[in-house]
This record gives sequence, C-alpha cells and structure tokens, in this order.
Amino acid sequence: MTSICEKITNQMNELYECSLVNDAVRIRTPYLYPDGDYIDIFLKERQDTYTLTDFGETLRWLKMQTTSQYRSNRQDAILQDICQTHNIELYRGMLLTRTSVNSSLAADITRIAQAALRVSDIWFTQKTRAFESIQSEVSELLETNKIPFDQGEKYIGRSGRSRKVDFHARHPKRSSLIYVLSTGSRASANSRVNNVLASWYDLNHLKTGIEPLRFISLFDDTVDVWTPDNMSILEDLSDIAYWSQPEELIELLAA
Repeated sequence: MTSICEKITNQMNELYECSLVNDAVRIRTPYLYPDGDYIDIFLKERQDTYTLTDFGETLRWLKMQTTSQYRSNRQDAILQDICQTHNIELYRGMLLTRTSVNSSLAADITRIAQAALRVSDIWFTQKTRAFESIQSEVSELLETNKIPFDQGEKYIGRSGRSRKVDFHARHPKRSSLIYVLSTGSRASANSRVNNVLASWYDLNHLKTGIEPLRFISLFDDTVDVWTPDNMSILEDLSDIAYWSQPEELIELLAA
C-alpha cells in the first residue's frame, strides 16, 4: 500500500492526499461536493488490477439532499450518460472502474473523481429545476401508469374568472384536477399556496354534479420550503399528495 501511495504522489500533485483506510487506500481529491465536502476515491489492489471506487458515497450524498425516494427517468438518464462518458461502471450504487497496475493512476483517479462531481451536480436539477420540468415529470408518471390526461385546461370559476389547471387526469374510475405546487423559495411558497387555494375555491362547483371531479394539490416536497400550514390550508378543499410518494398519487387517482 505504501508503494501505491508513492506512485500516486509521484504522478499527481500535492492537492491529492493518500492514506490507508482498512484494506483500501483513500485518495482525497481536490474535487468538492456542492456542500463543500471533499470527494474521496478508494483504491483496492488485487493481483494485476486496481479497482477505484467511491464506495457509493456520491449517490448516498445525492439521496441525502432530498426527502424524495424517487429519481426521475431523466435523472437516471443523466447518470447513465455520465458513466458512459467517463467510462465508469455503476455497481450496487457505487461508481467504479478497474484498471491495470501499469496504467496511469493519475488519469484514472481524475476520471472517476470528475464522474462523481458530475453525478453530485444532479442535485441542482432536483433543487432548482423549473416548474416546467416537474410538470414534465408528472406527465411522465401519468404516461407510465397509462392514465390519460390533459394539461393547461381552463375552467370558468364561480367568480367568472378563467382558471388554468395544471393537469386533468382522466382515470376510468374518476377524473381529477391537479395543481402542482413547486418552488425553490420559501418566500414564494405561501404565494403559490394562496393562488391554488383561490382557484380551488372558485372551481368548487366542479366537485358536484353528474361527473364530479376530484381536486388534488400535489406538493413538490423534494425541496424543503413547505410548512404544515401550507398543507392544512389546502386539505379542506382538495386531497393532498406529495411528489416524493408517486405511488400514493397513482393510488389516489385510482380511488
């Protein structure tokens, strides 16, 4: 292990720190996760092969940045593209690459560290994604579950105003109107809730009649901007659903 550290020191500059951790060599790179933590790469030697891995730390870090257990197909596609671009294997949540003991460790360490950096940047797509982006993810979820829907339909409220609804999901059992509440700012969270509340109140007559519609307020809770009061304000006029629990949304639409 000492010879490996010497090899790394000779090939790379002093910004890379090498130390022995259990049966692996930890290489502390100068690359940082978005929260400022260092990206560590671990090296294990077996016969004539070096295995470089992050031991799953990058995806664990990414998962900790959100309450959501659901990663969109788009984000999975980004992850696969990163692995393909950097020639990195994704194995049981670990970024991993194998290389010959005679290869350039400097290039291989840099390659997997850059892959980890790019994967961690998926966090920005979770935190700052535009409203149009989450709408496309909701569309994707409905399409996957074969629930017909329309977007952007307008209804005339009791006030005479035209109200544009995000989704009209047409499940065979019952149709539902959905407003998506998504924002990256606490400052705008209350404003969004108030706007949806006003719309639900104005459209309340659609919940009765021959074909009554269900109202659903879908909170994007992958970003921590909502308060319990935000939910309680809307639950008197609509069912509450959370984007971190897509299966429950589908069950609600089918109820």
